[in-house]
Amino acid sequence: MTAPLLSIRNLHLKMSSFDGRAHVLNGINLTVNRGEIWGLVGESGCGKSLTGLSISRLQPTPPAHYVAGEILLEGQDLLKLSQAQMQRLRGKRIGMIFQDPTTNLNPAFRIGEQLVDVALAAAEHDAGVLDCPPNAGRRARRLAARKLAGDMLARVGIPNAQARLDSYPHQFSGGMRQRVLIAMALIGRPDLLIADEPTTALDVSVQAQILELIKNSVNDFDMGVVLITHNLGVVAQTCSHVAVMYAGNIVESGPVAAVIGSPVHPYTRALMSAIPTRETKRGMLRGLAGSVPNLIVPPPGCRFAPRCQFALPACSAAMPAAVPVGDDHAAACIRVAEMETLVHG
Repeated sequence: MTAPLLSIRNLHLKMSSFDGRAHVLNGINLTVNRGEIWGLVGESGCGKSLTGLSISRLQPTPPAHYVAGEILLEGQDLLKLSQAQMQRLRGKRIGMIFQDPTTNLNPAFRIGEQLVDVALAAAEHDAGVLDCPPNAGRRARRLAARKLAGDMLARVGIPNAQARLDSYPHQFSGGMRQRVLIAMALIGRPDLLIADEPTTALDVSVQAQILELIKNSVNDFDMGVVLITHNLGVVAQTCSHVAVMYAGNIVESGPVAAVIGSPVHPYTRALMSAIPTRETKRGMLRGLAGSVPNLIVPPPGCRFAPRCQFALPACSAAMPAAVPVGDDHAAACIRVAEMETLVHG
């Protein structure tokens, strides 16, 4: 049987700080196959970005400390690789789109130079990336990398792409800079793409174009995607699957239609209730009381229990295991079976 593209198993991550050690990832389990787009959604501070950084091993250790677990890329445990081995995987097998294109493009270098450098680095581990003979000279490789950079800019929708290679980042709009980051992430033809809030600060029309571009890239490159976002609307529009995170735990996961259409966990229900609809009247928007707990001293048992209207004393006894509630749909709550009665009874 073929191994999943990405399999995170019981991942625990602690972060050291002056205030103490925070248990920020508390037994994460996630499986991503080729052709799937998994959305990671939840409030700020729930561990979404740290999960993405952990997959690509971009979180420095220390202050990060992986207490337990595995991150398997087609069976290979990334946590056991050296930094040199991980460097060979980044850009080639794992691509990453960062949140802010303004801070992740070097303003001192032309767009083409930055793309060419990424293409040449990827070609060191896969000569086929540049589509030129393995024994090609340095000049021929750079020319091939520049052509690939222009082709990739055109693929992500930047007009007059070859000429724009000589532009600097400040000569692009925010949406176009985000397209450049996507081109940079895809130029090595990665197997797995991690997109951390790729549409933040973009207007709605540009946001839709970027999300459509990511969806099309899944088919073009036969890859899997982990999309980190706060926006359930983005998840509904773009993702095939979703994992809802709270305080370092995945509390509900499954196909988007199942999780968003029939949410089970109280936290997922609270997030859905906080989304305004056409019928929502002024002053009637429902919020979620409280905030994400301090993970240096997290609450015992279910970390959502202090904010949950359905909590029982037993909720604080132990972390609830994920319970199947449908095909590939699971929720980590001891009251899953009676949730519909509790909500509507």
